[in-house]
Amino acid sequence: MEHRLAAVLAADMVGYSRLMEADERGTIERLRTHRIELIDPSIAKNQGRIIKTTGDGMLVEFQSVADAVRCAAEIQQRMRRRNADVPEERRIQFRVGINLGDIIFDEGDIYGEGVNVAARLEQLAEAGGICVTQAVYDQVGDRLGLTFESLGTRSFKNMSRQLPVWRVVLDEEARARKSEAGEQRPVVKPTIAVMPFTNMSGETEQEFFSDGLTEDIITELSRRHELFVISRNSTFVYKGRSANLREVARDLGAQYIVEGSVRKAGDNLRVTVQLIDTATDAHIWAEKYDRKLDDVFALQDEVTAAIVATLPGRVEAAQRDLIGRKTPSSLAAYECVLAAKVLHHRSTRADNAEAQKLIARAVQLDPDYAHARAWRGCILGQSWVYGWCEDKDAVLEEVVSELERALVLDDNDADVHRILAAINVGTNDLVRARYHQERALALNPNYDLVVVQQGELFTWLGAAEEGVQWIRKAMRLNPHHPERFWSHLGKAYFNGRQYAEAIEAFMHLTAMDAIQHAYVAAAYTWMGDTTAGAAHGARIREVDPEFSLDTLLASLHYAKSEDQAHLVDGLERAGIVQRPEALAQGAS
Repeated sequence: MEHRLAAVLAADMVGYSRLMEADERGTIERLRTHRIELIDPSIAKNQGRIIKTTGDGMLVEFQSVADAVRCAAEIQQRMRRRNADVPEERRIQFRVGINLGDIIFDEGDIYGEGVNVAARLEQLAEAGGICVTQAVYDQVGDRLGLTFESLGTRSFKNMSRQLPVWRVVLDEEARARKSEAGEQRPVVKPTIAVMPFTNMSGETEQEFFSDGLTEDIITELSRRHELFVISRNSTFVYKGRSANLREVARDLGAQYIVEGSVRKAGDNLRVTVQLIDTATDAHIWAEKYDRKLDDVFALQDEVTAAIVATLPGRVEAAQRDLIGRKTPSSLAAYECVLAAKVLHHRSTRADNAEAQKLIARAVQLDPDYAHARAWRGCILGQSWVYGWCEDKDAVLEEVVSELERALVLDDNDADVHRILAAINVGTNDLVRARYHQERALALNPNYDLVVVQQGELFTWLGAAEEGVQWIRKAMRLNPHHPERFWSHLGKAYFNGRQYAEAIEAFMHLTAMDAIQHAYVAAAYTWMGDTTAGAAHGARIREVDPEFSLDTLLASLHYAKSEDQAHLVDGLERAGIVQRPEALAQGAS
């Protein structure tokens, strides 16, 4: 047996027996998912060692008290965010106790009073909470940026002495207390209210459709973390009332109002929707959707998807007009993020440098703004991809650090997972990229940037036909989609050996970079049009005089070697690139 001082973390699941009785298989699967995605990786990252597990708990040893507390806080904070959209009766929550004491190690297990105290502390903790001993508090203090609250001196079962106990005040509680004290967060997101859609048909059964459509739009818009969406309970107060929109906006505190109507004529249904700026009464966007009333639920899903894919972009465009009249020094965190996005999408070195300044200011204004940190990772990632940085390794490390921080702050932000997927594609880790991409899609299935990236990922994985379908879906979801969607579509068609369709897609671009010209050149060559292929080969040199085979290969992330060889072969036949002999033999 070995005695040594160690930090012990004891955790158990709240209401385990009740959850197992209600849904045994579902509870086990959800618990397994939390362990695989969150709990075990956090323990490993913080140098912990799992001593043993039970059905509803575990015992973990750490050599550092700070690592134990950091690990517990990360798990509890992220579990709160994971549970945000889960009904209370189905939530998986943990209680955690941490002690620093003398531990007996024997044949892979641990014993002693140090372990017993940790177990008793865990029983004192509230659901989702953490309790620690005085020894832990003395060691950690304010080093981790956490707030502690004294629970006084407590007695423990089968222990003669009493011990001072502290609880960790997690981020959400700390923010709430600051808010109560009058401190305001700098993130002010645009607020949008979706009014109950009007049933113009005069048929009672259509009332269910119009109400259901309104509720679905509210639910789906709430997935977008860059918007603050007024709840259904607040907006449905105005159902059936003739209300002045300015008064409604004032009562609800809404900058933007969505209103619409549903009209049935025979087997046809028309849904109209409009977005109104409440400050000016201006109609920012309006659209109508004419559909056949074959399956009312499928129709409701289709119209909801179309509306929620377009609305955030229209709100963002309106916000851009507002901040265009402000100086950067006066912008708050949300506005800095928005302005940085605009610059990022221009995809030039100078604009990227300015975007980095704005996004850094957003993070400085609110260090806990997950969306800002995710976009800082994205903007730095753009400089890494295009080589607009001196030390690529250092920048990549910073990108990963920002995205990991964003993930800790908000595991339910689709943008965080979308950008993590993109970065992992850039490092050719397609397995990890697929995990984050599927998580982003589950969080926001109607987000056009997530949907198009799903198509892009399928293209890299060698499933070109599925890639085309997803990219086309993103284009339907957002008719105002960024021009680069056409580039993704062209690459997917090329990988599927549909050369004419690939060329047609690339021709939608107002300007092509060297890589895009390379795809078009290869497509023409495979079609037998060597003249057109050579013409695009010449354009490659004009756009990028330094273009080489290495430049091309660095931009490719194909899972299958034959897909990469397919593009390179086309360019080689056109005389645009020449493979080294070793690479040529490998391809053959």
